[in-house]
Amino acid sequence: MTLAAPAPAAAPFTLEAMLRAIPKVELHCHLFGTVRHDTFRQLNRRANAPLADAEIDGFYTRGEKPVGVLRVLRALDAQLVRSADDLYQLTLEYLQDAASHHVRYAEFFWNPTGTVHGSGIAYPLAQGAIVRAIHDAQQAFGITGRLIAAIDREASAEAAVEMVEWVKAHRCDEVIGIGIDYRENDRPPELFARAYAEAKKAGLKTTAHAGEFGMPWTNVRTALELLQVDRIDHGYTVVDQPDFARQCAERGVIFTVVPTNSYYLRTLPPERWALDHPIRRMPGLGLRIHPNTDDPTLHQVTPTGAWLMMARDFGFGLDDLRGFMHNGLDGAWIDDTQRRQWRAEWSSAFDALRARLTVPEPTPSATPFPG
Repeated sequence: MTLAAPAPAAAPFTLEAMLRAIPKVELHCHLFGTVRHDTFRQLNRRANAPLADAEIDGFYTRGEKPVGVLRVLRALDAQLVRSADDLYQLTLEYLQDAASHHVRYAEFFWNPTGTVHGSGIAYPLAQGAIVRAIHDAQQAFGITGRLIAAIDREASAEAAVEMVEWVKAHRCDEVIGIGIDYRENDRPPELFARAYAEAKKAGLKTTAHAGEFGMPWTNVRTALELLQVDRIDHGYTVVDQPDFARQCAERGVIFTVVPTNSYYLRTLPPERWALDHPIRRMPGLGLRIHPNTDDPTLHQVTPTGAWLMMARDFGFGLDDLRGFMHNGLDGAWIDDTQRRQWRAEWSSAFDALRARLTVPEPTPSATPFPG
């Protein structure tokens, strides 16, 4: 009698595999921060190599004390992105990469001021190329993309108003709102009150980077109370004023956080950065957070990796992660019917994937904040 060979043991279903498979939204990602290494080299070669290969390789190296990425984004505007087709390529590649990690819906930032004044591409041509890539990505990869036109806060308040006027003059469903990015230092939100007022008047959704780079919690308050934004990007220093943080919690403000945020990786000791990072404290204050990649290729993180960091580095458990998924849906600029449908479908998917885990679940330890 011949005995049948035993069936091979099933591969373990890890937390990383689960977090890759869960359906996700991404609400905080910069288009120029998604450029693939090979694409960066391609653009550089076409421009007669203004940047050395070693310098480009350095952009994609993430050491213990990472360098900031803003200079990379400026180099793309100033030297490398020169046609609407370049923007189409960057957008399609980003959405393809995000979809491979089961991101079903992505709202991503693009800086029109840099494109028009730096790259020399007219706004309607640039927007049209990005929107065409959004349509093609939905057909090819099943991901819904939406564009957030971002104010360059290092430019003038007048340039911000000019940018909003471009968006208003070329309205389309895929350009869903405005934001503001680049360095917050010495460029507080109130400088851009008129641009935000014009955007709100036109019915655009609004968000703002605030409380980043260690800037004071009052910038978060200004963004919410003066600019009247719909959500906050980063917002970490809100933890410095617990009374105001509780007000934000009561209002249900969604904070799009970035676990790879390089400011805290640079300024906190390696053994303490994940323990002392404000992300750990935010849920304990009742704040609603949602993890995002920000500049994924430059930070060397994927959507899966960002969610994994929330468990591995910040100590959140699966119940927490399930709540973060709901926060993302509530913060997304989608209609309520779609939100309800996805909430039901995605909750079921999360629970089914959780049941398949063959490794221990992470133990919640992020709240209360460890001293």
